[in-house]
Amino acid sequence: MPFIRLTKIERRRVLSLLACLLLAIAAWLFMALNNKYVYTAKTVLIYKNFPQNRAFHPLQSDTVDLQVEGTGWQLLFARLRISPQSISVNLNQLSNRDFIVFSDQLYNVNKQLESAQKVISVKPDTLYFDFTKRTVKKVQIRLVKKIEFVKQYGVSSEIKLNPKYVTVTGPLEELDRIKEWLTDTLKLSKVQNSATARVTMQHSTHKNVSIFPSSVEVKLPVDEFTEKTVSVPLKIKNNKNYNSIKLYPKKVNVTFLVALNYYNQVDENFITATVDAEDWLNLHHSQLTVTLTEFPDYCKLVKIVPSKVDFVVEK
Repeated sequence: MPFIRLTKIERRRVLSLLACLLLAIAAWLFMALNNKYVYTAKTVLIYKNFPQNRAFHPLQSDTVDLQVEGTGWQLLFARLRISPQSISVNLNQLSNRDFIVFSDQLYNVNKQLESAQKVISVKPDTLYFDFTKRTVKKVQIRLVKKIEFVKQYGVSSEIKLNPKYVTVTGPLEELDRIKEWLTDTLKLSKVQNSATARVTMQHSTHKNVSIFPSSVEVKLPVDEFTEKTVSVPLKIKNNKNYNSIKLYPKKVNVTFLVALNYYNQVDENFITATVDAEDWLNLHHSQLTVTLTEFPDYCKLVKIVPSKVDFVVEK
């Protein structure tokens, strides 16, 4: 295929033509992107100034479409957003009616956006709410945790929560079903020292139920654990006929892990080992199984020797 050979003058003319074409396109794009356009931006609603004496349940999604007037540049970057902006909605008007009109709050909505942008309308323009009588209840907080300790370390005593209770506000029928409130998962790894952390509460699955406070302080006591064995006397339970039952042996050895700080404090007085006479009376077992009815929460049981004992019933 033959090549077209251009002279120097012809090459300059072609380059000049291309340069002019590129400049014209750039100028057109610049002018077009500077013009005003109306585009739609999905936005998450955040409610504020809740009515104090009324519990509410939104009857629509917490996402609305903002009709935003802005330049072509803003339209371009709005399409490239990873997540939508959120806007705050004032619920003061719910004290005497069951709906909110965005047209009344456009000024406040625009104050939350970039100065060059302007929200001209919101879809839907009206938010409706279902109301019930608002009540208050205190429920215990339950910590959800996923903690990995360094070998031979663990929780040495009770984990302390501050506060221990959360105040739940909402309709009575919803609050009757709430017995406790869970935290978000406290995740820690390679723990070998006591720690203090602040954990947020799990969000309410019901939009007409709110909680306070939204977070809790967690004090995690951590210590190194070591093994200890104590000899514990056996007790007999459910001996309803007052039979004379002799156990062989009368004591068992309980081996457990205990924090170093409590090593000297924990002895046989903290542990109660029992056998159940009904194992013989009703189930006709030839040996009685040893169970621990009292055992420190901050210790970890390793083994009971023997786990079953012989017995003789004297008539």
